[in-house]
Amino acid sequence: MNKKAIWLIIGLMSAALVGIAGMQVKWIVDSLGANEEQFNNRVFEALNGVVDKLEYQENVEALRHVDNGFAQEYYEEDLRQRIETGEFDVSVNPADAKDGHIHLTKQELIQLSLTSNTCNCSNCRAEKARMLTQLVSYTKGLDFAPIVDRIELEHLSMFLKQELQNKGIKIPYRYGVFDNRKSSFVIADGRYMVEDSHSQPTLEGYKNLNNSEYRVNLFQQDVESPGMLMVFFPNKGSFIWSSVLKTLLGSILFMGIILFCFVYTISVIFRQKKLSEMKNDFINNMTHEFKTPIATISLASDSISSPMVIHSPDKIRRFTDIIRQENKRMNNQVEKVLQMAQIDRQDYTLKLTDVNLHDVITQAIGYITLQVEKRDGTVTADLQATQPVVQGDMTHISNIINNLLDNANKYSPEKPEISVTTRNVPGGAEVIVSDKGIGMTKEARKHIFEKFYRVHTGNLHDVKGFGLGLSYVKAMMDTHKGKVDVKSELGKGSSFILFFPSNTES
Repeated sequence: MNKKAIWLIIGLMSAALVGIAGMQVKWIVDSLGANEEQFNNRVFEALNGVVDKLEYQENVEALRHVDNGFAQEYYEEDLRQRIETGEFDVSVNPADAKDGHIHLTKQELIQLSLTSNTCNCSNCRAEKARMLTQLVSYTKGLDFAPIVDRIELEHLSMFLKQELQNKGIKIPYRYGVFDNRKSSFVIADGRYMVEDSHSQPTLEGYKNLNNSEYRVNLFQQDVESPGMLMVFFPNKGSFIWSSVLKTLLGSILFMGIILFCFVYTISVIFRQKKLSEMKNDFINNMTHEFKTPIATISLASDSISSPMVIHSPDKIRRFTDIIRQENKRMNNQVEKVLQMAQIDRQDYTLKLTDVNLHDVITQAIGYITLQVEKRDGTVTADLQATQPVVQGDMTHISNIINNLLDNANKYSPEKPEISVTTRNVPGGAEVIVSDKGIGMTKEARKHIFEKFYRVHTGNLHDVKGFGLGLSYVKAMMDTHKGKVDVKSELGKGSSFILFFPSNTES
C-alpha cells in the first residue's frame, strides 16, 4: 500500500470520527436543553402550586373568622360604618380601584345583606361565603397588610417541599419571599429576616436568590401583588447533567476505544510498511554482499583451471586463498542472519564463563587494525578498568566488540580514528567504543538498534552490511542483563557505551 492510499484512509477515518463526535455533542446539547426546559416547567408548576395553596390557606382562615353569626354581624356593621364615613366608595367596582382603597358596589352590598338575613339554601350559602370572605379581606385590610403577616413559615416550607418533590425535584434549594413594597427579602430559607439598623434585609447575601429566574407573584387575586416567591437551586447544573451523564461517559469511552484502535491500526500500518521497506533493503544488500564473493570465487576457479596457472603452485595457492577468504566472508554473513533468527526465536543459551574484557578488546583491535591501517587510520585502547573480568559468553561478547569496531570503521569516511576505553563503574564495567566518523541525527539514534535499519550515509555508497549488527548488539546486551547507549552528533562521530554487570546471574 502506497503512502497516498494510507493518508486517504487516515483522512476518511478522521472525518468519520469527527462527524460521529459532532453528532454525539449535538445530541447531548439538545438533551441538556430539553432537560433544562422540562426542569423549568416543573419548577414553575411547583411554585404556582405553592401560591395557590397559600391563597387557599388565607381564604380558609378568613372564613373561619365569619363562621358564626356574631362575627358576621360585626363585619357587616363595620363595613356599613366605613361606607357611611366615606372610607369605602360604593360607586366603584373593586376590580377598577386604582387609588389603593378597597371598594364594594351597591349591588354587592345589597346582595351581602340579603344573603345574610333571608336565604339559607346551599347556593346562597356559597355565595354568602364568597362575599363574606371578600368582606373579611376588605375590613381586615389584607390587601394592605404586610406580606410577612399573611404567610406562615411552616406552611410555606411544607408546601414548597411537597410541590417540588411531587414534581420529581429532590435537590437542595434556597427560597425567599421578596416584599415589593420594602424592596427586600422578608423571609429566607425558613426564617424571618430581622430588620434593624445593623442587619438590613437587603439584597446583599442573596444575589443568587434575587437573580434567580424561578419567581412567581404571591396573592395574585390582589389588585397589586405584594411580593414574590423566589427559589434558587445551587446544584441545578449537576441535576440536569445527571440524566445524560451515563450516556456521555459511555460515548466518551466508546469513542476513546474507536480512536485508540484507529491510531493503533495506523501505527501498525506504518510500522509494517517501514519493516517491509527495511526487509527489501536487506534483500538487496544481501544480494550485493553475496554477489561479490560469488563472482570472485567464480573468477578464481576459472583462473585455476587456466593452462597458465595450473602448473604454477604459487598462483594456485594465491587463488585458493582468495576462494577461502571469500567463502569465509559469505559464511560470516550467513552466520549473522542465523544468529538473528535464533535471537528472535530465543533459541539459544549463554555459556557463562569469566570473561576478561581487556583480552577480548585486545584481540578485536588486532583484527580491525589491519583494515583501519589500509585507510591510514588508527585504533587506540585506553584500558582503565582495574577489574575487567565479568560473567558472560565469550563468543557473543567478542561478536559485540567486533561489530562495534567494524561499524566505527565503516562509518568513518577517511582516516578512521577509533578508540576503545574501559572503566569500572558501580556493579560492573563499561566499554566505550568511539569514532570521529559521520555521526547520526537524533531521529537515527532512535532506530539504530532495530533490525534491518541502516543509517543513511548521504553520498557514501561503499558502506556494506545487512543492518543486523547493532540489533544483535542490543539483543545480546539485554541477554547479559547489561545496557547499551549511544551518544552521537552528526558530522562529529559516535560513542557506544556498553555496561557489563560483574555477575550476570544476579
